[in-house]
Amino acid sequence: MKVILFGATGMVGQGVLRECLLSPDVEQVLAVGRAETGQKHAKLREMLLKDFLDASSESSLDGYDACFFCLGVSSAGMKEEDYRRVTYDLTLAAAQVLVRTNPKLTFIFVSGAGTDSTEKGRSMWARVKGRTENALAAMPFRAVYLFRPGIIRPMHGIESKTRVYRVLYKVLSPLYPVLKAVAPRFVTTTEAVGLAMLATAELGAPKKVLENDDINQLARRYLERRAGIQAGHTSA
Repeated sequence: MKVILFGATGMVGQGVLRECLLSPDVEQVLAVGRAETGQKHAKLREMLLKDFLDASSESSLDGYDACFFCLGVSSAGMKEEDYRRVTYDLTLAAAQVLVRTNPKLTFIFVSGAGTDSTEKGRSMWARVKGRTENALAAMPFRAVYLFRPGIIRPMHGIESKTRVYRVLYKVLSPLYPVLKAVAPRFVTTTEAVGLAMLATAELGAPKKVLENDDINQLARRYLERRAGIQAGHTSA
């Protein structure tokens, strides 16, 4: 499988990139972002976002199987027009490039728990995310899946680029075992998000909008499948 990954330097994107590079099912990853990842790996190629949106680059985008769109910003302190420019305009611009060059792609968009599909609620970020989800769902890709994680635990040394989130995650860190025990449906990890994306791209998912519980189940499904394949090779 060949994957295009947007936002590989963000917290979620770092987790997804890690799982892509570790997975024997992934042949190549094209990381697209506003800055380079700083990583070196035989599977990894990188492209700056400004180059990606250049029509001259479109010929190099054919042949990919999935796009994992993890690029985003916090809405804290942002005006709606500025947040919309990054969340909606940029996402749709990238999706339009991909649907022209590779309509057989599976497109997976990281949204958020509480996203407003009606686009009419009081929460600005939820309306904008909802508008983005609705526009993507209407595009003629092979499939579009919308991930709506809630509380995400960063793993394997991954940190958020947003200072307030870094502080929040450190404060919450001791509480994760408790949250997982009493409310497992509301907690996931960067690892689980990455594994769930791989599972969805390869095997599909039972529904188009995937919440934390769905993400965790898909991650387990992918690990079980990988273990079964490895066990088969070992016994052979």
